[in-house]
Amino acid sequence: MSQQKEKTILKDSLIDVPGIKVGHSQNTKAGTGCTVILCEKGAVGGVDIRGGAPGTRETDLLSPINLVEKIHAIYLTGGSAFGLDGASGVMKYLEEKGVGFDVGITKVPIVPGAVLFDLDVGDYRIRPDAQMGYEACLNASETEIAQGNVGAGTGATVGKILGRSRSMKGGLGTASFKAQELVVSAIVVVNCLGDIVDPESGEMIAGVLAEDKKSIVGTMSFLTHFPQKTKDSFPQNTTLGVIATNACLTKAGATKVASMAQDGLARTINPAHTMFDGDTIFCVATVEVEAGVNVVGSIAAEVIARAIVKAIKNTRSLYGLPSYKDLAKK
Repeated sequence: MSQQKEKTILKDSLIDVPGIKVGHSQNTKAGTGCTVILCEKGAVGGVDIRGGAPGTRETDLLSPINLVEKIHAIYLTGGSAFGLDGASGVMKYLEEKGVGFDVGITKVPIVPGAVLFDLDVGDYRIRPDAQMGYEACLNASETEIAQGNVGAGTGATVGKILGRSRSMKGGLGTASFKAQELVVSAIVVVNCLGDIVDPESGEMIAGVLAEDKKSIVGTMSFLTHFPQKTKDSFPQNTTLGVIATNACLTKAGATKVASMAQDGLARTINPAHTMFDGDTIFCVATVEVEAGVNVVGSIAAEVIARAIVKAIKNTRSLYGLPSYKDLAKK
């Protein structure tokens, strides 16, 4: 197969990895939603948590020293800690299909997950629940791609150090890489305290708005000029990501890839990994193609960075928050 043809089969999404499905469910009026990554045949999993305010479930199981070798889904959600309830719907869906860790009397689906804060965008009383998680599974596909204001990215926002009135719309983005038989793909939900920089151009494409809301002034500009005026009053953030690959990785290898993939956040989000971001990246490996951890991890950082940029460029204005597209028109 020629390199040109290899490129044409890519959808630039997590679903480029055979056996991976992605599904979304959202309540646009409430300003929240969830995203499910299904790996029903099982996949080796790892996780790296860098932010100071994470909200997660089942991440301890991914430690290389612990028992379970494979996971069956990853659940990303809005709704802060309330949103973790939606994972029970994912478990219900998988149990009905006979997917899970065999404990004799049934199979227990292994569904790690992580949350972001979007309670201040729409109606905080409505957040992802078991029904929404189940619905995301029903919507899961190996062919369809959705980006922007969808799933866990529905209520995502960025550039929040001066409050919601000066922030911009964030969202969900995907990216993928293929060379020979190796595929490394990413999905990212961008909901950060900091600003977004396109590493290719160096352009700041989203972040803290000027008072006239026609340009971006930048978080670091505020932090460096008024360091003592910054109050610890903005814990409404978190960027979540998943790397999927067909590489043969162990749990330790998948954990290292997730760690290396965090470099993609550092290249595009400034500042990243603050005490008010619960930045979490998972890695799932379907164990089909021989590839080194260093190779997969280095590529993972690149696709994470590209997915973050695509998340911002695919959002549209919502909840009174301007998007990249709005500023690009001015």
